[in-house]
Amino acid sequence: MIVADIFDKGGIIVWILTGYSLLALTILFERLLRYSLMGRPGRRAEQQLQTALREGKAEAFIQTIRGPEGRLLQGIYQAWQEGGADLNRVAVRIGSFELNKMEKGFRTLGFLGNTAPLLGLLGTIIGMIKAFMVIEQAGGQVDAQALAGGIWEAMLTTGVGLAVAIPVLLLLHLLESASDRRAQNMRNFASLLLEHLGKNTTDTCTTDTDAVHHRDGVVHAV
Repeated sequence: MIVADIFDKGGIIVWILTGYSLLALTILFERLLRYSLMGRPGRRAEQQLQTALREGKAEAFIQTIRGPEGRLLQGIYQAWQEGGADLNRVAVRIGSFELNKMEKGFRTLGFLGNTAPLLGLLGTIIGMIKAFMVIEQAGGQVDAQALAGGIWEAMLTTGVGLAVAIPVLLLLHLLESASDRRAQNMRNFASLLLEHLGKNTTDTCTTDTDAVHHRDGVVHAV
């Protein structure tokens, strides 16, 4: 079977699923490029931050931290220097903004991955209905080979839908895991700095869903 046959037999459903895959690939490529360019702290950055805090060199070290973790720490420290009354709120606000940027497009990828199999199934159901209509019109006297051909054509859209959905959902899961790890890093760094600055962190987040993302309705940075 060649590609032209897939589009010819699959009809409009296959064209829609092709659009799904192109949109998903665009988002995934943009996200992967964004993650690779946004920078990240070094492996020993957390221990180095603790050392810098003890030695009174926090400000200089914070300026060297890259990525959203660095921007979060810089925002907290700047708010403290300006006499901010509630650094926890500052941390949540900045962290939420950074997570928003990291998770941009996740909802769209989830929608594409979850609806692609359903769209393929819809195409299959429509194809099967047509095949049985042909059987009824022929009075039940249908060639087995022709019937088999009609059935595989109907099943084609389900196969295409799954072929689109599986890699999209897999890559989305990997991106979500990466976002969760960065959220944990942000939380750890912010906690260290807030404790050093002598602020109360007990009201920041108290549940196991501290790093809840857009897909669950709320975002918390720390």
